[in-house]
Amino acid sequence: MKQMATYDLMETVRNTNEWLGASARAMGSYPVWGMVPHPMFRMMSAWGRVTERSFARMAIKPDWGIRTVVAEDGRDHLVETKVELARPFGDLVRFSVQSRPEKPRRILLVAPMSGHYATLLRSTVASLLPDSELWVTDWHNARDIPVSEGKFDIEDYTRYLVDFMKHLGPDTHVVAVCQPVPLALAATALLAAEAPRAQPLTLTLIGGPVDPDAAATDVTDFGRRVTMGQLEHLAIQRVGFKYAGVGRQVYPGLLQLASFISMNLERHSQAFADKITAAARGEDSERDQHNRFYDEYLAVMDMTAEFYLSTVERIFKNREIATNSFMVEGKHADIDAVSDVAVMIVEGAKDDISAPGQCLAALDLLTGLKDSQKASHLEPGAGHYGIFAGKSWRNNIRPLVFQFMDTHGKREAKGSQITLAASNP
Repeated sequence: MKQMATYDLMETVRNTNEWLGASARAMGSYPVWGMVPHPMFRMMSAWGRVTERSFARMAIKPDWGIRTVVAEDGRDHLVETKVELARPFGDLVRFSVQSRPEKPRRILLVAPMSGHYATLLRSTVASLLPDSELWVTDWHNARDIPVSEGKFDIEDYTRYLVDFMKHLGPDTHVVAVCQPVPLALAATALLAAEAPRAQPLTLTLIGGPVDPDAAATDVTDFGRRVTMGQLEHLAIQRVGFKYAGVGRQVYPGLLQLASFISMNLERHSQAFADKITAAARGEDSERDQHNRFYDEYLAVMDMTAEFYLSTVERIFKNREIATNSFMVEGKHADIDAVSDVAVMIVEGAKDDISAPGQCLAALDLLTGLKDSQKASHLEPGAGHYGIFAGKSWRNNIRPLVFQFMDTHGKREAKGSQITLAASNP
């Protein structure tokens, strides 16, 4: 009950702030204040509008918002989003482009489960969809999953990836972004032992912690400093009475959001101050840069306690992927066994979440691959988000990833030499 009371208290604070924002917006917007030449009322209305929207977004799952794609015929084609495999903790979602000939590239985009919804990769999806058939892992908010569905830790996550890869078949290219990178590598290793013919054609790993000790960041330092007991005491709560997952132990999204914001508090504070000033002057808009970013950034989801704690303990503290000792349901996910999957690593030179070297460590573990089956790229000047979204991704990284996929588009072509411009093998 103590943990549930804390969870409900956080939700109460969020609701109260949303209500205060709505009240201030309504109060400051009364027409009568137009007779009073004082900027206070415009500022009150602007503060209320920004505050109400911000706290409301924290409880809403964003929409993908991808309606159409322009095909080779120059016409807009409707995009249909449908669940192809439904599971309690996450679905395999397909983006189908209507009335368009099927593309030869089949891509599974593995979204992170790290506090935000899979829609964080919206721009990545939008950039891949015109040139490929695309599936995405859509993880569920743990607060909405009844306790009767059982646990979900990193072994279960890895099993989900194995099942998704088996479903899509061996002519698939897998792209994993950030948190799922080490687990996508482990899932591929399990397939190499259990169902070799179901292995994907290629595996592209973008900015993930394969070996957290390869390059220190604030994230890895925190994982080292805090004991598992301290982490469980500080971070874990039980879902309150409002949601279907009542009683489930989780790392709450609101707590994660507070942590995210505290890392760059000054920058976020200035962004909201500028937004309120612009709103008071009538210079903002519904879909301006601030709203586009924070509508996504503030939308957070709970993670199951066992997933969060097992990630910290087994990936960061014990380095089970880095030492090739990761076990799933008693079976060794032997990375050495991967011999028929081409692997590409993408890192950002200014990534302060998964620093350069952490993801690159995967190539040293893949002893069963030839040099011609490995490639890597270090994007100059790119931070963590820049390597899968934004200008660096669109102009530099995405073309290299497609070139890598096409080079290894058939099993018999796996031995051919990789020549990637601007790559750092």
